[in-house]
Amino acid sequence: MSTATIEVGDTPARVAEHEEVGEKLVLNIGPSHPSTHGVLRLVLELDGEVITHADSDVGYLHRGDEKIAENMTWNQFVPYTDRLDYMAPLANNVAYACAVEKLMGMELPPRARVTRVICCELARISAHLLGLGAFAMDVGAMTMFLYTFTEREKIYNLIELLTGARFTTSFTRVGGQTRDLPPGFLEGVSEFCAQFPARLDEFSSLLNRNRIFVDRTKDLGVIPPDIALDFGLTGPNLRGSGNDYDVRRAFPYLDYESYDFEVPVGSTGDCYDRFSVRMEEMRQSVLILRQAVAKMPGGAWQVHDPKNVLPSKDKVLTKMEELIHQFLVVTQGPDAPVGEIYFGAENPKGELGFYLNSHGGGVPHRLKIRAPSFANLSILNHLLPGHTVSDVPAILGSFDFVMGECDR
Repeated sequence: MSTATIEVGDTPARVAEHEEVGEKLVLNIGPSHPSTHGVLRLVLELDGEVITHADSDVGYLHRGDEKIAENMTWNQFVPYTDRLDYMAPLANNVAYACAVEKLMGMELPPRARVTRVICCELARISAHLLGLGAFAMDVGAMTMFLYTFTEREKIYNLIELLTGARFTTSFTRVGGQTRDLPPGFLEGVSEFCAQFPARLDEFSSLLNRNRIFVDRTKDLGVIPPDIALDFGLTGPNLRGSGNDYDVRRAFPYLDYESYDFEVPVGSTGDCYDRFSVRMEEMRQSVLILRQAVAKMPGGAWQVHDPKNVLPSKDKVLTKMEELIHQFLVVTQGPDAPVGEIYFGAENPKGELGFYLNSHGGGVPHRLKIRAPSFANLSILNHLLPGHTVSDVPAILGSFDFVMGECDR
């Protein structure tokens, strides 16, 4: 198939010149289709049921987040991070705040760091539960979706207690969080960690003993380790191919090096391995949560920096100096130095990275988001040919991507 350029008004447009392709059929899947998990569009060329060529089309949910960030203060962009991987908004909040704090040279107090670890691991379990339920439903195991949502609801109750919101949390600020841990939160996390492993074993048993699930995931969508690296895959999709890379281990942040946990990796790189890695990651997240609850220190929950961090509300209401500081921080933003940094965090979908370029002051000069779902989906054009149309939902489900993050 070749292309030609025509003129439409003053705008050049490219159109396809259709040629004879024999018995081959072109099939569109998406951008509105249950198995694409959002607004992903796949253009597949078929020889019977076998895919001979694939084109993935993204961008239907593009909102210009990176350009929007250049017109608001550092803290004002926090709610936009909720809308990236909206299955794990807390983890997005933490990654962005850590990036700005790295630029500003801030050192969080111990209590704030442990609080953020709890946020990240709760978000990881919540996102994996939804991904597991949707993946199982894609290949015919409807009941699993209902079971995983029941457990996810318990995490949402904890998140609501912590942040006041269930979905769009906007919990972090540069230098800390919006508030300290509420009474009963740590006890709630401990109760969840006590009952969840048994439920996870039940989920694993239901799927591993399901012949249909195993047949539709094993030896399907195999990604060799070197190919996974070449396409920039990260997270469970990379580790499922046998690559032992986890940002929490490779480039520790929030004192992750002090926690005892394993990084699960696969051996074959198929859909089943990617599923197995996520199952084991949830078990490891429970171990991290237990350690975080046990070691939660007292003390400050945000950096003491009156010029860049919002003062407590009781002081704002009683002291003129704090009122002035709040006004300046809110209207002008934290005063960042001139410089540029990159910070990557191990999010549920992979490495979520923020590149920040500052010319000084309270507004970013440039902000670039490394979206793991975008990198993970880049392999589809290479991976899908040779599979059948019925394999596509299983392969897509095993990638567990989010288009809000991909398109930004």
